[in-house]
Amino acid sequence: MEIGVRILLAFLVPQVAHVGGQEDGGHEGCVPGFQVKHYQVVHSGPFQKGQVLIQVKFDDCVGNEDLKFEVSDPSFHVDGDLNLVPQRDVPYSSPVLFIHGLSAHAHDMAQVEVTGLPVQSPHTLRDILGLTYRSKRSLLVPPMIVTENQRAPFPRIIGRVISTEKAGNHIFRLTGPGADQDPKGLFTIDIDTGDVSVSRSLDREAIDSYQLEVSTTDLIGNLVEGPAILVITVIDQNDNRPIFKETRYTGEVLEGSPTGTTVMTMMAFDADDPATDNAALRYNIVRQSPDNPSSNMFYIDAERGDIVTAISPVLLDRETLPTTTYELEIVAKDMAGSEVGLTGTATATITITDKNDHAPEFTHPLFEAYVNEGSTGVVVNLTVDDRDDPATGAGRATYSIINGDPTQSFEIQTNPDNNEGMLSVVKPLDYEATAFHTLLIKVENEDPLISHVGYGPSSTATVHVTVLDINEGPVFFPDPLTVNRMENIPVGSFVASLNATDPDILQIQSIRYAVLRDPAAWLSVNPVRGTVNTSAVLDRESPYVHDNKYTAVFIATDNGSPPATGTGTLVIHLEDYNDNAPYVVPSVARVCEDAHDMNVAIVGGRDKDLTPNAAPFKIELAKQPGLDKTWKVTRVNSTHSQIMLLHSLKKANYQLPLLITDSGVPPLSNSTEVKVQVCVCKKNKMHCSSSHSHRASLLVLLATLLLALLCL
Repeated sequence: MEIGVRILLAFLVPQVAHVGGQEDGGHEGCVPGFQVKHYQVVHSGPFQKGQVLIQVKFDDCVGNEDLKFEVSDPSFHVDGDLNLVPQRDVPYSSPVLFIHGLSAHAHDMAQVEVTGLPVQSPHTLRDILGLTYRSKRSLLVPPMIVTENQRAPFPRIIGRVISTEKAGNHIFRLTGPGADQDPKGLFTIDIDTGDVSVSRSLDREAIDSYQLEVSTTDLIGNLVEGPAILVITVIDQNDNRPIFKETRYTGEVLEGSPTGTTVMTMMAFDADDPATDNAALRYNIVRQSPDNPSSNMFYIDAERGDIVTAISPVLLDRETLPTTTYELEIVAKDMAGSEVGLTGTATATITITDKNDHAPEFTHPLFEAYVNEGSTGVVVNLTVDDRDDPATGAGRATYSIINGDPTQSFEIQTNPDNNEGMLSVVKPLDYEATAFHTLLIKVENEDPLISHVGYGPSSTATVHVTVLDINEGPVFFPDPLTVNRMENIPVGSFVASLNATDPDILQIQSIRYAVLRDPAAWLSVNPVRGTVNTSAVLDRESPYVHDNKYTAVFIATDNGSPPATGTGTLVIHLEDYNDNAPYVVPSVARVCEDAHDMNVAIVGGRDKDLTPNAAPFKIELAKQPGLDKTWKVTRVNSTHSQIMLLHSLKKANYQLPLLITDSGVPPLSNSTEVKVQVCVCKKNKMHCSSSHSHRASLLVLLATLLLALLCL
């Protein structure tokens, strides 16, 4: 107990033994706020209700109207005479009280340090001061508090560390972040008294507390006490405005929504201490545009920031509101919304969205359209009214033909630009068949209607389509007209009879025919009867004939006003006539003069005619004396034969006469020659004569035989 008393005395002796204050100096004129910002109270007993502890000095420089105070300990308050008094009997208080003064023109903070202990406190001195000690050689290190944003002068004493050692035999040392480590020099300690001072203004939002170490050493540097932990807490001031993450927010609510429907949530952030009113935000709507049909269409929950509808569902009708978009100006204020709170502003744009509560209706019950027979395309645009949003499925229209189109000659589509129904003819109409059509059209929305709304009679309309008669061109039948004819028939022979009729059966018109396209100029047509005759010989082998077919186009013209025309095609399938003699390929063959193989070449027959006027071919030696002594032709198949030498020949060029005959009735033959080159062959190379060929006549053959006998 003696140790505790000595500790208490050592802590109290340096303190002021009466109520006092330290004024901030260096300012001329009136500075709004506390004129004295630091107060000390020495008290040794319980606090009695109504007991005056100190009188604070506050001046907002305009008369202190509507001045209010808030004390950090709710057991105390500042009365109308600016006295700090307990509101009830208080056994003890915290060592530091903070008084927040606020008016319409100023808000400021003052600090009151309370020293002394209640006489009959059940708590120990260690509990009240927040101290720890391990032995007689322990430091008493109370936690210390500093308000951020303090103004000069500096340094300011914020507390004292107490040593149990005899004064003069030791010095105090302070280490750690804020002292000898970054941020260096914020805090210092008097080496003799242990007074801890702050050297400049602090920012709680940068660092909200500091943990340092205090120790004492003897005069030569030996550790005497400690180290002990010193915690310095930075007390928040309201120096940060609420900030919305965005300047503009968007939300939407469905028309007809019940009152109290949540639209969106606004949320702001305040960098001040969330455990104080400095960061306690309250939300408010300060402006609504437009302000009708009510200036309070929406309500915002002051604490949560939820925006909800405050208007009745009947009035929240998109089709009757002056606009579908409302703009709200939202203010977030700290200090729990008090008058001195700082504010931040954002804008909320709310769109009233549409629901399908109106059926589309045609603007007229009857529409009329006129269309030329034989044409296609849009014939009429059907207009509708729909009070719902045309940019949504509740306003976009879809059309359908529900009656009057059994041949599906019509089609209706929605014009995306104006929501009209575009009725089109997709199959050409025939005036002579039906001159009048009556269609029943229905319009609906893409989205279904809400439950109590339905489609009425105005959602259907009748369309009368009148087909206009035009002079239609003659029509050939059949088209194309196909006939079979033999090639080489005499000029003037009948080929075909064209048949073109006029669709305009209600008019009496005549038709005349003419040739429009005749590539080989083989045909002529009677302009009245339409009979086609040959004007030249038909040749199946002509380049104008493809796949045995010759094609010509004719035109028919009526005598209407204006005249109308039609075209028809005539396809002549040409049958073959044996009018082309066959020929032999190849026309040149080579053989070595000393070859052991007497086979010269295989030749084949070709014929421009078709079977049976072509193959099989008969290839044989021409009827010349002595050829069969040197040459031989043997049939290989129906189109090819083998040419052979019966004995060797000297190097020279020989013209071998052949006769080829086709299988036509009557057959055609062709006398032709094959050039046979007898060459000297050395090292896989053939050296052939470039001189003129010898005719394979009897004299040449006899001379060759004689030379061969002499060489034996």
